[in-house]
Amino acid sequence: MATSVGAESPRTGLTRKSRSRNILSRIRHGQITGRGLSRGTQIPEALLQERDKRARWHGIPVLLQRLYESSHPNSDLSQTHGVVKEMSSLLSMEAMSFVTEDRKTAQESTFPNTYTFDLFGGVDLLVEILMRPTLTTQKNSSKMSDDLVKDCLSVLYNCCICTEGVTKSLASRNDFVLFLFTLMTNKKTFLQTATLIEDILGVKKEMIQLEDIPNLPTLVQSFDQQQLANFCRILSVTISEPDVGNDDKHTLLAKNAQQKKNASPSRAEVNQVTLLNIPGFIERLCKLATRKVSEATGTSNFLQELEDWYTWLDNALVLDALMQMATEEAEHSSTESSDESSLATSPLRHRLPQSMKIVHEIMYKVEVLYVLCVLLMGRQRNQVHKMLAEFRLIPGLNNLFDKLIWRKQTSNHVLHGQNQNCDCSPEISFKIQFLRLLQSFSDHHENKYLLLNSQELNELSAISLKANIPEVEALVNTDRSLVCDGKKGLLTRLLAVMKREPADSSFRFWQARAVESFLRGATSYADQVFLLKRGLLEHILFCIIDSGCKSRDVLQSYFDLLGELMKFNIDAFRRFNKYVNTEEKFQIFLNQINSSLVDSNMLVRCIVLSLDRFENQTEDVKVVEVLSECCLLSYMSRVENRLSFLFRLVNIINVQTLTQENVSCLNTSLVVLMLARRKGKLPFYLNALREKEYAEKYPGCLLNNFHNLLRFWQRHYLNKDKDSTCLENSSCISFSYWKETVSVLLSPDRVSLCAIASYIDEAFMDLDRDLLEV
Repeated sequence: MATSVGAESPRTGLTRKSRSRNILSRIRHGQITGRGLSRGTQIPEALLQERDKRARWHGIPVLLQRLYESSHPNSDLSQTHGVVKEMSSLLSMEAMSFVTEDRKTAQESTFPNTYTFDLFGGVDLLVEILMRPTLTTQKNSSKMSDDLVKDCLSVLYNCCICTEGVTKSLASRNDFVLFLFTLMTNKKTFLQTATLIEDILGVKKEMIQLEDIPNLPTLVQSFDQQQLANFCRILSVTISEPDVGNDDKHTLLAKNAQQKKNASPSRAEVNQVTLLNIPGFIERLCKLATRKVSEATGTSNFLQELEDWYTWLDNALVLDALMQMATEEAEHSSTESSDESSLATSPLRHRLPQSMKIVHEIMYKVEVLYVLCVLLMGRQRNQVHKMLAEFRLIPGLNNLFDKLIWRKQTSNHVLHGQNQNCDCSPEISFKIQFLRLLQSFSDHHENKYLLLNSQELNELSAISLKANIPEVEALVNTDRSLVCDGKKGLLTRLLAVMKREPADSSFRFWQARAVESFLRGATSYADQVFLLKRGLLEHILFCIIDSGCKSRDVLQSYFDLLGELMKFNIDAFRRFNKYVNTEEKFQIFLNQINSSLVDSNMLVRCIVLSLDRFENQTEDVKVVEVLSECCLLSYMSRVENRLSFLFRLVNIINVQTLTQENVSCLNTSLVVLMLARRKGKLPFYLNALREKEYAEKYPGCLLNNFHNLLRFWQRHYLNKDKDSTCLENSSCISFSYWKETVSVLLSPDRVSLCAIASYIDEAFMDLDRDLLEV
């Protein structure tokens, strides 16, 4: 006989309604029917409330039950929003504590509310609520309000930053990630969406393909400048090659193997092409990068500006920089009356919004410059270069240099790598990205002359005319309408702040890299003299010899710059000798070089190459005079010193440890041997290497290692994808002679006096091992 609903059971005395609250019955029923508990909200409310007191769940499981029940299709979403807001208040304090605890990781700190929220299926439920409009065909379904969407996104973001695993879980759902991009079309939900996407893409194992985003060109074109800057934070993740985080993976051997395995373009490269195909994208980035703070469209009120600002509060350093800037404005305004410092005389509470605006604009520009820098280093470099020149990026940055980019000296800081995920202050990040952009823009490209103004270009022409040498073709072809405006070009402004930089500032590294890139490529006498006339050589020598600089990175950048500045330039060697005018100074200089040949070998290469050229110009009286007087040239002219450098260059590297940083040591050793071969002295140098081995009691070791290095050199540089012009430009030796010399050295003919094999005793011969085993 059927029992009516609510009737008492004869065996247990419980009604069916009350039995449904029994967790064991629910589990047993699920086992029988195959419809078990699928979400935390299905656990009986009475059990949750009882357990809540002991576990300190703060009512979150019960709130999630209410959220689930109020969020069915066609339900009143105002009730849903009320529950979400209640939930948000419980979770937001944990997120804020995470921000203010110096980015303490989830493993170091506990966030019980967000953990409980995720444990009981809250994250999945919010994703379901957000995506529901895309899954239903009902025209009359309730429309989600913008405020509800914003609060859902904020709760998800709070969970991501506080609870380990949530971000990775969301990142694994490609449908949800692509859906988030569609929310960016709504200006009211844009910031919350962008913040969440950035966090998710940062941990996503497989890089997203931008071409998969629905209507990407239309989406990007709909952004205002502020939204576009925020979007650049997202783009930086999608167009940068992932950092493998393992030094072994950075070896040239591993990179070459990886390139063979993955012959097709990477996802990052494909994404770069996708961006470049969006109409007007690069032009808008250039405008954003070069606009003045006074031109930025402000928010309607201070509270709105604060909400916008909150999305940038990744760490306390940002707020520190904001407060510091506000208090330092008075100092700055005493020497400068720009629009960026005009509010310095007002009380702090009035200046703060303007200071915030400056830092905000700086942080926007950091993201934009990073994206432009990555595109400049990509496969479409020439296309990007053409657009950046056309849209006058360099003149625009020149106009911002004194008022915003380098408006004041920044306090000392540690040297950071080239990863965009940097915890340094906004102003430091801005300066570094600016210098990296200049480096990428100038490096081996004829557009480098856009860094000068018309008067400075005329000065270069005059230098060439006086020296009776033809002007560089790139200089002649430079479009004068695209160069810098004003009394000084960007390169000259950079030199001025470089010389004022404090001795222990690591900005010296980036500044030297940026200036060196202007000199790299085919050696230009006029370019060198332009910089020599501005005291650059003396500044470099002061930093190396007299400043007490200990940073290997900074010293390496100065060695490389000095090499480019002095190469084949007899005037530079004369100026060197005038500055290094005592034996004590010269010994300090040599000690700096010898302390790390990996850092200084490019300078050694420059001295060797220059000496070789000068020795063939003995009809020039000035050259003969400098050759006889210059302590540096005299030192390198002694064969025992050249051999000493050669021994160490070959000995500090092997195939397994070759990287982009130290492969120059191999090329410098080859330069020494190529010049010896030209003079018929190659057998003498090879025999000296053999004698060194026996003197050090490790016969065969040095020459076997060098043989293997040269075999790798062939595989690496004879690859059709490798650009050999860099080797030619840096040495003024044709690449065919490089290849020919390597082939002669690797000849198996043990009778040949120019073959390495003939200098290794058969007992110590070890030339047939596979390179991968070396």
